[in-house]
Amino acid sequence: MTFPTSPPPLARALAERNYLQATPVQSAVLAPDTVGRDLLVSAQTGSGKTVAYGLAIARDLLGDAEQFEPAAAPLALIVAPTRELALQVHRELSWLYRHAGARIVSCVGGMDPRREQRELAEGAHIVVGTPGRLCDHLRRNRLDVSQLKAVVLDEADEMLDLGFREDMEFILETTPETRRTLLFSATLPRGIIALAKTYQHDAMRIEVEGAEGGHADIEYRAIRIAPSDVEHAVVNVLRYVESPTAIVFCNTRSAVTHLQTALLERGFAVVALSGELTQNERTGALNALRDGRARVCVATDVAARGIDLPNLGLVIHAELPNDAEVMQHRSGRTGRAGNKGISVMLVPPARRRRAELLLQLAGIEANWGTAPQADEIRSLDQQRMLQDPLFTEEPTAEDQALAQALLAERSPEQIAVALARVVRARMPAPEDILDPGERPVRGRDERGGKAVREPRDHEPRDKAPRTRSAKAGEKHAMAGGVWFRAAIGKRKNAEARWLLPMICRRGGITRQDIGAIRILDTTTEFEISPAAADAFAAQIKRPDHDDNIRIEPLIGAKPIPPREDKRPPRPDADRKPDRDARRGKRPDSWSPLSGEPLPDPREQDAPRPGKRAPHDEAPRGGKPARFKDKSFNDKGFKDKGFKPRGEESIEGDFKAKPFKKDGFKPGKAKGDKPAYVSKARRADPSAKNPPFKTKAKKKFR
Repeated sequence: MTFPTSPPPLARALAERNYLQATPVQSAVLAPDTVGRDLLVSAQTGSGKTVAYGLAIARDLLGDAEQFEPAAAPLALIVAPTRELALQVHRELSWLYRHAGARIVSCVGGMDPRREQRELAEGAHIVVGTPGRLCDHLRRNRLDVSQLKAVVLDEADEMLDLGFREDMEFILETTPETRRTLLFSATLPRGIIALAKTYQHDAMRIEVEGAEGGHADIEYRAIRIAPSDVEHAVVNVLRYVESPTAIVFCNTRSAVTHLQTALLERGFAVVALSGELTQNERTGALNALRDGRARVCVATDVAARGIDLPNLGLVIHAELPNDAEVMQHRSGRTGRAGNKGISVMLVPPARRRRAELLLQLAGIEANWGTAPQADEIRSLDQQRMLQDPLFTEEPTAEDQALAQALLAERSPEQIAVALARVVRARMPAPEDILDPGERPVRGRDERGGKAVREPRDHEPRDKAPRTRSAKAGEKHAMAGGVWFRAAIGKRKNAEARWLLPMICRRGGITRQDIGAIRILDTTTEFEISPAAADAFAAQIKRPDHDDNIRIEPLIGAKPIPPREDKRPPRPDADRKPDRDARRGKRPDSWSPLSGEPLPDPREQDAPRPGKRAPHDEAPRGGKPARFKDKSFNDKGFKDKGFKPRGEESIEGDFKAKPFKKDGFKPGKAKGDKPAYVSKARRADPSAKNPPFKTKAKKKFR
């Protein structure tokens, strides 16, 4: 489908870029019945929307002229959700309107606002920016929107998700009502429909449906990997698919930094792209990908929208996205403008159900398989080397002379070996990867109607015993199991509760594959199921960076014998009678606690051994009791002169004396001291005594 009629300057720019065929969204937007109308367009990412609305507003900006008048107040305003998308739109419109003499200014966050203010003051025909920065310029009266003829909201659904609804409404309310409003979105949720009804007039709705099963130009692949093989799988996929540019997506910034470091150590030209980078760093990373200085970009979802890199043929999902829409936007970075692309998902066994659900929700059928092996990559490298331009280009005279000199000094075989080494040194070495197999993952996920925690890579979905000790060997022993040994035992506090996760992680297996465990003094022996033994043996040969516990096969392991009761049988004579039997013949004098007979009440007066005899009791009305202790006599306490009541009165033993304390003197009688007479009364006996005044109490504050 060819492009509809467009202004000559823009048609010339399209011809220079080899834009000969229009995409479906471009043909729908440039149809004759859309001229001058507001548009609500829904189309897939990477379908050429930027060129579509750039051509759609050309008649509104230029009219019948072929060149713009000198720049003054802007005529068009383009709003994009992210800085990367805004800068990409700026580049696309720059080459599209280059022959028309358009001046395009970008206003995005992270850039110098004073420079943008100077550029706006000098005049512009088209302004491209992010919502926050555009609102800031509008509130400061730096952006004149009185002459606007068109407003375009690109990726409107993404702006709603990022919380820019108020900013979009402020921009639309500030601009003239006579403007033409074009709203582009990958999806049309309720918020977008409400926004269109409020700020658009007689809008024409255009929905460009993609091909069934996702993007037609993208091949989806799902690769089964072990939980510890994520980095190795990324390396082999990058080596197997020779794409000039590739993007590897992670979910967190820390994962981006870790994977970028791992790829740099292996010799890849890689850059990172995440939210923690400054705008200059992000721009430098994208420029390195565009000019060929870098081949791989490790990014978070911040790069899933709006990034259009040349020759991007491979997208790798190192971590599964959160939802199907994010997966489509990630994959949409490739397969753009009619080019073919590959989207690869790395799926550990515990994430198999999650990956299938994402593909089902997106309507995508992926090809399941294993990661490329090292032998396959080496064989493919040999074929690529034979097709290298070094062998196909015509040699120069200087090349011929150097070749003759080499043949004179070395044999052809030596020269060929040296060439193979040079070519192989330019490419990172492939990694050995194990196939986890088609083991099903049991449990329920979102499709089962019950929200459960996603298990870790080394955990199964069904319940398993938390610990397995040596005593449980008979119960967990399996037929035909293969024994292995770990170089850690009781002397280093080895316990089954942390040995189990370590074994699962090191071998890429689950708890169902582990049988009996015997923890000895210096080593630990454990059993692996026959189905997982070979893969486990190959996996433990690879170095592990988390711990240095050596695991190796155990040769000549003896099976665990059945558990026997080593205690001798208890004779019947030593056994206590049953409770019911004792209860039936137990007399009332038996103790309910010890089961022993209580002593005879008639014998309770007899002194028990080890206890002092009781004191003699005095008969009623007789003399007091006499103490057997030698410190007492018959008359009472001999030292203190105390006599028991009844013989003599206690008043004779003590004389009445006033209580005297240190520093205290007993008071005198009232008649011993004269009454108080004041000085005034003593001077004048007829004068009256003044009233007694007390000091005022201070209030507590």
